[in-house]
Amino acid sequence: MSGQPSIQEALIYLMVVISAVDRDMTDSELARIGDIIRTLPVFRSFDESHVVDVARQCQQMLQQENGPERVLDLVRDTVPVGMHDTAYALAVEVAAADLHVEPEEERMLQILRSRLQIEPLVAAAIGRAARARHRHFS
Repeated sequence: MSGQPSIQEALIYLMVVISAVDRDMTDSELARIGDIIRTLPVFRSFDESHVVDVARQCQQMLQQENGPERVLDLVRDTVPVGMHDTAYALAVEVAAADLHVEPEEERMLQILRSRLQIEPLVAAAIGRAARARHRHFS
């Protein structure tokens, strides 16, 4: 990657970080990332053929010293402030995709809330909505 990533690339980085933070990128999480990229308006102009390359770039960044912190800084600095709630919502969607938020994912979401200055009530509403969307009958 050369230079600053696009907003869409930064959002993909964020989703990869949330998925990978517990060292287990589940099929549900990967499928949800794909669905998000294919369907949400923020990705309308993004060329889906670049997803694998963008995810690979993110994984390379994660392997560097302080990788997750660097990715979160990149997201904060790339995504416009008015879209920070969107970024947080995408992260929550990925974390909730496998119906169980691991402690590492919850911790990363806490760090992200702080980094993006997401208000507590906004964060709670986003989390509640994601849980409702992913709930199913047993």
